[in-house]
Amino acid sequence: MSDEEWERFLRESVEGTAGAPVEPSARAREVERRLRERSGQPEGWRTYSTARPRRRTGWYVTGLVAAVVLLVLGLFPQQVVGWFGGDGGGQEGAPLAAESQRPREAPGAEPHLRPTLAEPFRGSPAARWADGAAGITVPPAKATGWMDAAGVERALRQSRDFLVAAGLDSRVLRGERPTKAIALLNPHQKDVQEYLRTSLSSTAPAAKTNPLLLFSRFRPEQARLVGDVVKTRGRLTYREGKRGAVEVTADVTFVYPVTPAGDSGRNAEVVRTIVRREVVMSWDDPAKVITEPGTASLVSYALDMTNGGCSAPTGYFVPPFGTADEQPADEAHQVDPYDRSKPIDTSNGATGTGTGTGKDKGCSTATRS
Repeated sequence: MSDEEWERFLRESVEGTAGAPVEPSARAREVERRLRERSGQPEGWRTYSTARPRRRTGWYVTGLVAAVVLLVLGLFPQQVVGWFGGDGGGQEGAPLAAESQRPREAPGAEPHLRPTLAEPFRGSPAARWADGAAGITVPPAKATGWMDAAGVERALRQSRDFLVAAGLDSRVLRGERPTKAIALLNPHQKDVQEYLRTSLSSTAPAAKTNPLLLFSRFRPEQARLVGDVVKTRGRLTYREGKRGAVEVTADVTFVYPVTPAGDSGRNAEVVRTIVRREVVMSWDDPAKVITEPGTASLVSYALDMTNGGCSAPTGYFVPPFGTADEQPADEAHQVDPYDRSKPIDTSNGATGTGTGTGKDKGCSTATRS
């Protein structure tokens, strides 16, 4: 402190001037000197250092990672579910997202595990599929052809009802007549009505009159369903068809775990019959086509099946019990029954109004079942 400052200090102390500086004590000056020597600060008993703002780089990194995760999840939802849910063959894997479009490739490989009564879907991609009707995706409805949005929504719902009645009804699976499914078909479509009469009454139907083209049936004395769950995966699509009709196409795969009817032991064999169906239904304008309310005309129907029988048609699926340890056949004819990335191969028969095709993949070699 200079002599001028010290003189002013004494004068202001005597006069009582507010805000006069207080001279630090000898102890305070000694403490300040020691701190200054340690910190390397310049002399001056009132020193000040500007605080440095912290850089919050952690928030920027976190935000960037979150943005990348959301982008990947939006572009590849099924793959992300597989990463976190695991693709093991048991039933612990996370359920797959609903199928909204044709997949680009077949499901990933699963551990080779045989199905059991307790876990009939283990070792199969179907372990992560939805149960029953929940696995059939119905798209949003909008006005199409002669129908408004409400009419299209009703047509989509009834189309799914047909698939449920034809492929999931427990009585139909036991070989009973598919009454509910038939009630949804146009009774004035003569070729389809003739097919129904022939296929459901014959004990030895021909390939084109096989009821399995539309309905899933097992002989109760030969096979029984394991539990009450059938796994499904597929979707409905629609467009405007002929004469302004709403044409609905269903492409759905059903997985039926079955066991021999007479074997009730804990270690009973379980076989999965895998059925993929493509059914095209026309919901016609009654002003242009003779029909009944709440019924549709069949445009076409096609079938692929594995473990459903290779012999002449019987009108029922015939699971190949007792053949689990057989050696695979010709590798040139191997197929993957869970591959939904390709359309059904109809090269073994024609499809059109009231006609259908049936091909059992089990007659070739299934790469997995």
